Amino acid sequence: MEEVDMRRRRIRDFPMEGVEFSLEEFAAAVDGVDFEPEIGTTVRGMILMADPSGVLVDINAKGPAFLPLEEACLYEVRAPEEIGLFPGVEEDFLIYDEDDRNSRLVLSLREIQHNLAWERCRQLQTEDILVKGKVVAANKGGLVVDVEGLRGFVPFSQISTRLTSEELVGKEIPLKFMEADEEQYRLVLSNRKAMADNQAPLGIGSVVVGTVQTIKPYGAFIDIGGINGLLHVSQISHDRVADVGTVLQPGDTLKVMILSHDRERGRVSLSTKKLEPTPGDMVRNPKLVYEKADEMAQTFRQRIAQAEAMARADMLRFQQEYYLAIIFTTNGPNVFIDYL
Repeated sequence: MEEVDMRRRRIRDFPMEGVEFSLEEFAAAVDGVDFEPEIGTTVRGMILMADPSGVLVDINAKGPAFLPLEEACLYEVRAPEEIGLFPGVEEDFLIYDEDDRNSRLVLSLREIQHNLAWERCRQLQTEDILVKGKVVAANKGGLVVDVEGLRGFVPFSQISTRLTSEELVGKEIPLKFMEADEEQYRLVLSNRKAMADNQAPLGIGSVVVGTVQTIKPYGAFIDIGGINGLLHVSQISHDRVADVGTVLQPGDTLKVMILSHDRERGRVSLSTKKLEPTPGDMVRNPKLVYEKADEMAQTFRQRIAQAEAMARADMLRFQQEYYLAIIFTTNGPNVFIDYL
């Protein structure tokens, strides 16, 4: 402690001891710095010090500039270290404002990232690329989503899932860009377009493995590889199911058959009823239903194929009879043909 006190007194009483230049020379050197900062310009700087409020940055000006924590990133962070801002790190910064009270410039990384995010969104829209967005809120018109660090909007007319807006908050959904206008700050996206463009047609009668996501009084929503399909209560079993929860629970893995797939509306109808070897097996012995699923689906597809073949044959026979059923009426040298 004596050594510390001695050095403290020396610094206080003889601050220039051992320094190879005078205060006048230092002032002249500072005055000789040719740097005219302008708000809105980008500069290269090196981080000198970091604390929970932000970082001090050397940008070759007369004094260090300050980067507030709230201007350090598009996303909310608790400390500069979370995003790699350590002393000695060099970055490009935007001169954001002037702090007259502390006689220093205020910097921003957030503004640079904001501009890059808009550029990225415009590129993704041009290339029609599918992205994932996190639903952060819902209002009377649609969903507010976080995508590429920006807030976008998905109108209800552009949502293909049957989940409610409350159920979607906090979830990630596939999206495609419809409009990316930075000047108007309009970022409009579509879940329906993303689902329709990204889904291959699901074959009617094919069997897929899915996971129960949510239970409703009218059925269960099943995730079949990123696509939400509805297993309606009437399609669970030939036996009447009064309560879906008595047969299925969220998280259950099961086999289902595709009944229909509307790509434009993003709707898939499913069935386990068609997979029952005997009526009621889905209620009494679902394991048997899953074991026999492929066999029962094959039988279903054969019946569908036979029905379609019979329908085509009936149509062909009708067309032949239509064109052959002619009435010849002779009126002098003319022959009139009347197609029935």
